[in-house]
Amino acid sequence: MPAINSIELLQGLRKQTVATQYKVENYFGGKTAALLQQSPMPGKWSAVQCLEHLNTYGRYYLPQLEQVIATAEKQHSRPERLFRSSWLGARFTRLMQPKEDGQLRSRMKSPKGHLPSIQPDVAAVIQEFVQQQELTESLLQRAEKINIRQYKVPTSLSRFIKLSVGDTFGFLVAHIQRHILQAEMAMAVGPQLVAQNA
Repeated sequence: MPAINSIELLQGLRKQTVATQYKVENYFGGKTAALLQQSPMPGKWSAVQCLEHLNTYGRYYLPQLEQVIATAEKQHSRPERLFRSSWLGARFTRLMQPKEDGQLRSRMKSPKGHLPSIQPDVAAVIQEFVQQQELTESLLQRAEKINIRQYKVPTSLSRFIKLSVGDTFGFLVAHIQRHILQAEMAMAVGPQLVAQNA
């Protein structure tokens, strides 16, 4: 995989994180609970279920990242100018990223531990999501001062499968972009269904 400037990578991910937080807080947060809880069709997630799914990933990965970054800081890790993704890290990120035309790349089955509840509490889910984005932004800032390729984070798939800090952030942000887009699609269909069921 081609190398990228480490600081530019982390700052780019921070910009995406801040933009996503703003969108969820101000756009999603301004919608009715009925719209956010409306499934676009049977078996499909509502917008709030998409956010709750993302929260389950944050609950796992953010403490892991915090712990690994703290270890790197204690060991006086120093950043490298360039970062290169591993083959696996690049693949995970690419699979999650929406296409340039805004479409999702492929359908995936979510692991059991990351399935959202049938009707999550809208306010609680949005509040947790925003808090997670704030923590992600803080961790991305701290990561600028360590070697993001050297230190590894165990994935939620298996503790034996690990990604570098850089790849973990890349995967997480791409995964968030994927499901925010899915949530927006659910809300675009939602008003028609809400009107039909009124």
